Amino acid sequence: MNTPLPLSQRFAVVTETYSPQINGVANTLGRLGSGLLQRNHQLQLIRPALADESSASHSRDGLSEHLLRGLPIPGYPELQWGLPAASALKRLWQAERPHAVYLATEGPLGWSALRVANRLQIPVISGFHTHFQQYTQHYGLSLLQAPVMAYLRWFHNNTRMTLTASPSQQRELLRAGIQNLALLGRGVDCDRFHPGLRDPALRAHWGVKEGDLVLLHVGRLAAEKNLSLLVSAWKQLQLSKQGSQNCKLVIVGDGPLRGDLQQQLPEAIFTGALTGAPLGQAYASADVFVFPSMTETFGNVVTEAMASGLAVCAFDSAAAHQHIRDRFSGCLAPLSNDSLFIDNLCWLVRDPEGRRSIRLHARHRACQLGWEPVVQRFEGYLMKAAGSPLAGLPN
Repeated sequence: MNTPLPLSQRFAVVTETYSPQINGVANTLGRLGSGLLQRNHQLQLIRPALADESSASHSRDGLSEHLLRGLPIPGYPELQWGLPAASALKRLWQAERPHAVYLATEGPLGWSALRVANRLQIPVISGFHTHFQQYTQHYGLSLLQAPVMAYLRWFHNNTRMTLTASPSQQRELLRAGIQNLALLGRGVDCDRFHPGLRDPALRAHWGVKEGDLVLLHVGRLAAEKNLSLLVSAWKQLQLSKQGSQNCKLVIVGDGPLRGDLQQQLPEAIFTGALTGAPLGQAYASADVFVFPSMTETFGNVVTEAMASGLAVCAFDSAAAHQHIRDRFSGCLAPLSNDSLFIDNLCWLVRDPEGRRSIRLHARHRACQLGWEPVVQRFEGYLMKAAGSPLAGLPN
């Protein structure tokens, strides 16, 4: 018997990125937003207009998009930094008052949304989607780390609750003084990311021969992703002669470091950013996923790789910490232990039986991570904030 859908509510989501843009936050919010619409709710999506969009509003099928002014984010020209918009938000929410507001950005747009919602007594919850306080270390702004964290603490503690991607992130934010934390989690689409999408023609296009291994990295090519370790690990494989001669390195993604990486890794294959079916085929056509980032709030690419049947080599944090058992469904190294990270990658390359077992267990674990329970939790938190008597949170 199907669970009846709750009575329709109007929720507002304030963000600087949304599907179909290519990043983990946009992917997550796209899933959550479409899930709310499927569950009979109305959604106000409030975000900066992109460079090729005009500031405007339009509605379709329960979704009303409200595009506001923004500025390009340095190093991320495809994204916009939302500017304060108190007057526009006040007009909108006085005309179409939401039952609750979800803030996915702590920038100027999120700050003004928080102030307006509190003045209008509209319940607000927030999500911690990006470790901005860690990014300061990678852009020569270490002196700003403490004030940035102080601002983030103030911002989130002025909302009713802050939703987190993983238990480890929840513990980290609690230590930083952020209160009223609740676990949201993340899902993965195991039909879109599936080992059956492996494409021999694509592997041949990459120059992969029978029996060769493909090492894959997917993500933003930017300083905060610790890509120097990707370079070091690949070069160590070559020096050690542990299967490097029958390995190919494929890098999916784009960003400000792409030119530098192409110079350091002339033998690697750079595909640029991929979405949809080509992305699923790229995952499934690889063998090992190399993910050196240590700044993820979750890392959707980890569970996408697991769903595609890849053996993941990562640090023991975020999604990898939550969903991988070391040497069982992936390989984990303690944070900043570069030597063990490289040792794990060498082991995955030289041990076909261990790699095969890990790939099977990785797929099995990922198939337990559907989006539906995540959407239901998100809906429950919003309805609880709105004071709905129907608010119930699934386990």
